[in-house]
Amino acid sequence: MLSFFRLNFPCPVQGTIFCQRKQLTHGCTNQNSKDYLVQDSCMLHSEKSLRRTLFLSVLVSTSVFPTLPSYGKTKSTNPYDEKRLLQQNRRIQKENNAPEDFPNFIREGFQVKVVSSDNYVKSDSGLIYRDFVVGQGDCPKDGQQVTFHYVGYNESGRRIDSSYLQGTPAKIRMGTKALVPGFEEGIKDMRPGGKRRIIIPPELGPPVGPSTFFSAKQFEVFDVELLSVQNCERRTVAFYSDVVCN
Repeated sequence: MLSFFRLNFPCPVQGTIFCQRKQLTHGCTNQNSKDYLVQDSCMLHSEKSLRRTLFLSVLVSTSVFPTLPSYGKTKSTNPYDEKRLLQQNRRIQKENNAPEDFPNFIREGFQVKVVSSDNYVKSDSGLIYRDFVVGQGDCPKDGQQVTFHYVGYNESGRRIDSSYLQGTPAKIRMGTKALVPGFEEGIKDMRPGGKRRIIIPPELGPPVGPSTFFSAKQFEVFDVELLSVQNCERRTVAFYSDVVCN
């Protein structure tokens, strides 16, 4: 027991009184009665210090002295920021002469929130659309050719493309992967004569990059007027083969 206290609590660190006694008796290791008294005093003081330390450890571990909780900073959405961004988007769309009931976009970095009226429908894929005119007839099927007019817009309501300005409607065969996935999904259940607004999320939009027309992942909005749906068949003459749609 004595060697244990010597190893962990040597006399030179026990305090002024004990160190002065040690200096008078030349340390704790002398073999006289006075040295044993000093040594016993060192041991008793060490025992008291150890008990006090153990007692404090028990108090802390049993929550007698509770520790203060730590709080981490979490980023929360500020409704005032959303309101400001919404007003900013509406102002820009108004300057760009966006059409009536055009959806609004609250963009903060890569996070975008679409704000639209109750007239819009959201599909499971994330596509959002609104029918202005339903149309009549059968919906297009894979292999058939669709003829349509369109006007494309970005999130700011600025027109980026229009077949009306080109003077010629677009023609494409369904199911050939020639259209943007979201665009083809948006017109596949339209009927001839129908008019629809399609909101395409980036996941269903065109590829982005320096070799494409689109430089960033954004929502695209298209106003589409489906003019007609035609059947197509493959025609082969000698070594020449093509597809004819009537």
